[in-house]
Amino acid sequence: MIFSEIFLQQTRRVVDELDTKAIEKVVDELAKIHKRSGRLFILGVGGSAANASHAVNDFRKICGFECYAPTDNVAELTARTNDDGWASIFSEWLKGSRLHKRDGLLIFSVGGGNLEKNVSPNLVSAIQLAQQVGATILGVVGRDGGYTAKAAHACVIVPTVHIDLITPHTEAFQAVIWHLFVSHPKLKKSQTKWESVAHGKKKRRAKK
Repeated sequence: MIFSEIFLQQTRRVVDELDTKAIEKVVDELAKIHKRSGRLFILGVGGSAANASHAVNDFRKICGFECYAPTDNVAELTARTNDDGWASIFSEWLKGSRLHKRDGLLIFSVGGGNLEKNVSPNLVSAIQLAQQVGATILGVVGRDGGYTAKAAHACVIVPTVHIDLITPHTEAFQAVIWHLFVSHPKLKKSQTKWESVAHGKKKRRAKK
């Protein structure tokens, strides 16, 4: 088989092995955050940070959340990294935002954070702060879920189907899963543009 076939075959396996009950549990927790007028903070590093930025747009525009990603503020992020160190960038940002028990963290990560291995300690610190204030902790992560899966109220773990492709599958499916979230009837508040256009055309045809 050529690589394209192998990759897409593995992608189908990820879909088949995803835990839909875990996905629905995250949706339910997100709905609770929205109902109590809590804010949603989406955290990620690397490719997951880019996913966090995109997801913030969708949660705000489609679902009506007050939603933020600390990594969208490059000036503050680099200042905190330079002055205080990498491990505390998210927790200190969240302290400045007065993280509250009404609020929620949504973690996008391949490994989920691991203090012993010094992998994504910034995510761990943010989660520990959320635990202290009683905020809801959610995750879409890969591998075994790491610290995020252990601490989260609800968490989706993207199945590992090939040890050499953990990162691309995890980061790709973060996007699939958050698009599922914002499309879910329990969360979606506004119609998206192209769906509105398609429904408009359908209605016009029906009148003719």
